[in-house]
Amino acid sequence: MGTSYREYHPEQPFLLPPSPQQWLPENHLAYFIADTLGQIDLSPLHKRYQGDGRRNRPYHPVMLLTLLVYAYATGVFSSRKIARKIDEDVAFRVLAAGNRPDFRTINRFRAQHLEEFKKLFVEIVRLAKRTGLLKLGTVALDGTKVKANASKHKAMSYQRMEEEEARLEAEIQQLIERAEQIDAAEDELYGEARGDEIPAELSRRESRIEKIREAKAALEAEQAEADRAKGRRPDDERAASGERPQGGRSKYKREFGVPEPKAQCNFSDPESKIMKTGRGFEQCYNAQAAVEEGEQLIVAATLGANAADNGYLIELVDEIKNNTGRKPRRVLADAGYKGERNFEELEQRKIRGYVALGRESGQGGEASTKADGPATERMRKRLRDQRGRQRYRRRKALVEPAFGWVKQVLGFREFSMRGLEKARGEWNLVTAALNLRRMARMKVVPQAA
Repeated sequence: MGTSYREYHPEQPFLLPPSPQQWLPENHLAYFIADTLGQIDLSPLHKRYQGDGRRNRPYHPVMLLTLLVYAYATGVFSSRKIARKIDEDVAFRVLAAGNRPDFRTINRFRAQHLEEFKKLFVEIVRLAKRTGLLKLGTVALDGTKVKANASKHKAMSYQRMEEEEARLEAEIQQLIERAEQIDAAEDELYGEARGDEIPAELSRRESRIEKIREAKAALEAEQAEADRAKGRRPDDERAASGERPQGGRSKYKREFGVPEPKAQCNFSDPESKIMKTGRGFEQCYNAQAAVEEGEQLIVAATLGANAADNGYLIELVDEIKNNTGRKPRRVLADAGYKGERNFEELEQRKIRGYVALGRESGQGGEASTKADGPATERMRKRLRDQRGRQRYRRRKALVEPAFGWVKQVLGFREFSMRGLEKARGEWNLVTAALNLRRMARMKVVPQAA
């Protein structure tokens, strides 16, 4: 007796069109994200499209946002891959609801709504609070280096820039002199000639030297800002105030606003910096996050071009208060965030800090020094207490899994956009998508405000 199979006729058309809601399981992540975004005020997305009188109707911004968030939540970050998924992946097709935006539309939408991604992240955090997921008893902070959309081989040091600038200036001068000699010789042979065409070699060198000068100016401006932050002033300002250097010589090794010879700038993304990672030195941004103890949701996120974590502690603490309406009772952080000023700020905000002072955080970290202030001594005493040690040990288990989920589960290891503000907007999109993915696993029912 022959085997009886179920019906299989792939060429058979449907008598009636099927409902897209039947294509995915009822509890699918795509539905959860669409339903959750439906409970959030997304009216700012529509402002860009109002009153412009365009004849061609744009794609609905909520549809594009939902596609983007679901794509990031499932590890798809390229606009080309997202557009391809709409054709090939059932979940993407359901969320697109018959629309087929191309990759340019998706990429343009992402670039135009960076501010809205920050608001989206905040709204998702507040939604988690309304559903009772956030307790804000203990929050752990940490940072991770995420590769910028730039190659470290496109970077050049300040010293090398000066050398290249001098070399290119000499070559340009030689080309100009040679061009003048050729013009003079041709005038003698052929009479009056135009002589206003720019030689290709000269044009290329002028373009390169212009980029080098722009990069030098950016480094010098950055160094001048850093010098002012340390209390230094330019020599002309000091002279105008009547200040004279002791012994007729400056106590500084370099002039105001002059970077160190090894200071680098990247031509692909000048705002990114060379940072040390687990894979060696890479062109990166420093992605920061604050993770709440209860359900390990990210309650604050920011991004910077400074490899040191120290300057982000108070910024993250203030972001937690802004996003949730409450300050945390306790903050856990590693030694990268230590500093007398940071400890004083935590005390002023009446937040109990557990911030390591060195590698041996369980014993209070490094030995006491004369440079330590009173707030640092109080932190050392707290970490040497048995209860303080127990609380600090929770830090690694709270915050480091979040970065593991970002890089291993989502697969986000490199920014798609260049520039600090664009990368910061993309980091908000990543953390918002991760929070939604976590909330979906908890089977949270979205609630309107």
